[in-house]
Order: sequence, then structure tokens, then C-alpha cells
Amino acid sequence: MTSHVSAGEEDTRRLGADLARRLSPGDVVLLEGELGAGKTAFVKGLAAGLGLDPDDVSSPSFALVHEYGPAGKPPVLVHVDLYRLPGGGAPVLDLGLDEQGSATLAVEWPRPPLTERRAWHVALRIEPDGSRTIELTEPF
Repeated sequence: MTSHVSAGEEDTRRLGADLARRLSPGDVVLLEGELGAGKTAFVKGLAAGLGLDPDDVSSPSFALVHEYGPAGKPPVLVHVDLYRLPGGGAPVLDLGLDEQGSATLAVEWPRPPLTERRAWHVALRIEPDGSRTIELTEPF
């Protein structure tokens, strides 16, 4: 596990972009942290690191899933927010997250059973001074 301190959204995005360059096709990034901790900002960084426009990324809190990539081609990044999804089990499996091919899967508020794919864990914590501590755990 590595730990980083982010002074603001740009730092958080930079850490996301740095991670994107280390990912293999089909990797999963599980993002945990309270509301406002910077999970979507981190995904914007992932998007930039994957060659996508980070300004296209928005929180999928109400839609549950947003796909990003070139028009007419399979997605490069699939951004999922399970905050509003009730419980675990069948509702998560019904999303078909293992059917996303080589897309990077970024999941906010993850819960099992989610996927059998290789997963990175990112925990974001808001500090009293407003900075964020971001802990990154690589897949085993």
C-alpha cells in the first residue's frame, strides 16, 4: 500500500492519471471514501491517463454506469457508482460488470459480489485541514 496526500482536485486527478498508466487492460479500480472525498475527481484523472477527456466524466450516482471512449467503439473506461444500489448480490451482478471486455472499470462504493477481475483499491479520506489522504493498494 502506498499513501499520498492531495492538496486539491488537481493533485487527486494527477494521482488518478499516474495510476491509469500502470493499469492493464480490464483492470478494476475500487474507490472508497465518504461523500465529497474526491472519488469522481480521481476517475477524471484515470480518464486523462487513459487518453480520454476528463471533462466528459461526471458522477454516475443516478445513472449507476457511465461509459467513456471513442464513439462507435467499445468503452475504454466504465465508471460505476453503487451508492444508490440496494444491498449486494443480484443487483450488482445484474449490471454485467464482467462483460466490459478490456475496459478499465472504476467503481465507487464497491460491494461484493462485484467481479473476478484484477482490482486496485483506492481509499480516499478527508483530513481536518481539507486535504485528502489517498491510499492505493495494488492487486495481489
